[in-house]
Amino acid sequence: MSTTILTLGGGGFLMEPDNPLLDDFLLSLATRRRGAGDRPRVLYVPTAAGDDQGRIADFEAAFAERAETDVLSLFRRDGRDLREQVLAADVVYVGGGSTLNLLALWRLHGLDEVLREAGEAGVVLAGISAGMNCWFEGSVTDSWGPLDALPDGLGLLRGSACPHYDGEAERQPTYVDLVGRGVLPSGYAADDGCALLFRDGELVEAVSSRPDARAFRVHRAGDADGLDDAMEAVPVAESPVDVRFLG
Repeated sequence: MSTTILTLGGGGFLMEPDNPLLDDFLLSLATRRRGAGDRPRVLYVPTAAGDDQGRIADFEAAFAERAETDVLSLFRRDGRDLREQVLAADVVYVGGGSTLNLLALWRLHGLDEVLREAGEAGVVLAGISAGMNCWFEGSVTDSWGPLDALPDGLGLLRGSACPHYDGEAERQPTYVDLVGRGVLPSGYAADDGCALLFRDGELVEAVSSRPDARAFRVHRAGDADGLDDAMEAVPVAESPVDVRFLG
C-alpha cells in the first residue's frame, strides 16, 4: 500500500478556522476501508505545542461534525497502546510548534517508528508547520529561537522543507541560504495556505486554500533532481510548483 503524506506550509484549522478547504482535502484522502456511512477517523498529534489544550479544542471544533476524532497525548498518557491508537486512525494530523521537541519526544516514545508503520499500512500522514517539517530529512525551524537548520527529520520524505514561505519575512532568505551552502539538502517550500501531496516519496500535486498561495522546489542551480546535498556554496534556484486552488 502506498504511503500518503500531506504537508501544509500553513493554513488548515489552526490558521484558517473559517476556511476549511485544506482540511476538507485532507479528509478526502482517507483511504482505509470503512463501513457504509462511517466517518473517517482523524488522530490529532499536538506534541509540538506541548499538548496545548486550546489547540486541541480548536481541532475538536473543526472536525467533530465530520469525522471521528481522537488526540494522541505524550504529556498525559491515558493508558492506551500507542501503536494501536495510531493504526486505528485513517488520518494522523500533526500540529505546529517546536519541530525539535516533537522529534525528541517521538523518538523517546517510539512514535517515529509507529508512524512509519502506519504510513506503510495506508494511514494518511499530515501536518502543518512542524507537522510539515517532521516528515523530511531536514527543515528550517525556529525551535531554538532564531531560524536555523534542523538536519534530523524522520526522512519519510527526501530532502528538506520550509513552511510559512511567505508568512514570515526571514523564512525565504534563510532557507535559500541554507540550501545554497549545503547545510540543508534541496527540497520544498510552501506558502501559508498551500499543501504538498506526496505518495511513496514523490510529489503528486500542490493544492491551496488561497488563490495566490505558492509552492517551490528549492534546489542548487544545475542540480538535475533538485535533491543534491554537496557542501560547496552555489547559487540556488526556486522552481515554481503548479498549485491547484481548491476553491
